[in-house]
Amino acid sequence: MAYQEKQLQHISRQFQIYGEIQHAETFKIGHINETYSATYAQGGTRVRYIHQKINKNVFKQPPAVMENLMRVTSHLRTKLEERGVEDLTRRSLIVIPTRDGASFYQNGDGEYWRTFVFIEGVRTYESVQSPQQAFEAGRAFGEFQGLLVDLPGGRLIETIPGFHHTRQRFNALREAVERDHSNRAADAHAEIAFALAREKLVGVILDRMAAGEIPERVTHNDTKFNNVMLDTNTGEAMCVVDLDTVMPGCALYDFGDMVRTTTSPTLEDEQDLSKVQMQMPMFERLAAGYLKAAGPFLCQAERDLIAFSGKLITFEIGLRFLTDFLSGDNYFRIHRSGHNLDRCRTQFRLVESIEAQEEAMQRFVDGL
Repeated sequence: MAYQEKQLQHISRQFQIYGEIQHAETFKIGHINETYSATYAQGGTRVRYIHQKINKNVFKQPPAVMENLMRVTSHLRTKLEERGVEDLTRRSLIVIPTRDGASFYQNGDGEYWRTFVFIEGVRTYESVQSPQQAFEAGRAFGEFQGLLVDLPGGRLIETIPGFHHTRQRFNALREAVERDHSNRAADAHAEIAFALAREKLVGVILDRMAAGEIPERVTHNDTKFNNVMLDTNTGEAMCVVDLDTVMPGCALYDFGDMVRTTTSPTLEDEQDLSKVQMQMPMFERLAAGYLKAAGPFLCQAERDLIAFSGKLITFEIGLRFLTDFLSGDNYFRIHRSGHNLDRCRTQFRLVESIEAQEEAMQRFVDGL
């Protein structure tokens, strides 16, 4: 992902940015897209923007991704304006249009580029630092879901069909084990056995959605802790980012991924598994923040599976890391040999920690 000055100079001229690009550097966020922060001289001051190339291997329909993103960000701004919220340009992503008014630019190589306003005075963390941060993350994602409950214009496009379809993810693992394309199954024998022993988990939420007991909602679908920007001075959650996977889904999947990424003190690829644990104080603050914002619209069936959702989504992400490892590391960006297997092991250790505390977790939620 080396910065190519000439390429980025060309990309910068395609968008409605008035000024000269002074400097750009890679912006290390997420596993998927290629991202740069760029500084421009504009009206006697320096202004930053984000230029991002959409990963076509993951997002097969970049125009559909952008259609969803524009609908969602426009609605978020409208709702925030109605509430009289200040500092709007730091509360929701703002897409900079191309010179001809489009939301993205496609170059001659068929690459899709987009540009955002750079949000200043915020930072993200790879792992949670305090219970208050967990509260802020829960509140931010709960508010995000709540603001989109009345999104107009019909159902969003499923840009990655079956993204959180746990049964499909489980079946994909089975197929990867059977093919053993990269001859790695022997290296992951224990992890494969762990996964296969928990097959009964995969249909719990899916079956209740199919029965109409749990509603489909507009959800983020990638609620990692580092997808919430916190104000550098106050610590308040300002903006939810990485909206490429916003589409129809289940509110529980979003909360479950928050549990996965905010309740353990480690990164998702921690190699010392003794450090991996679900910390109850973090969960309690996370759940309190989430339900403060999401409580008014959640149904009882959703509330009943709050604790379970953390176990399920942690298990699902572990399945995905394991499947990618067995298949040759084709999806997630890796930085070392065996990286996806390390990630899988961390998830499965966290599943065990959640299993040991699940009843206490749900009792806390029921008491809120």
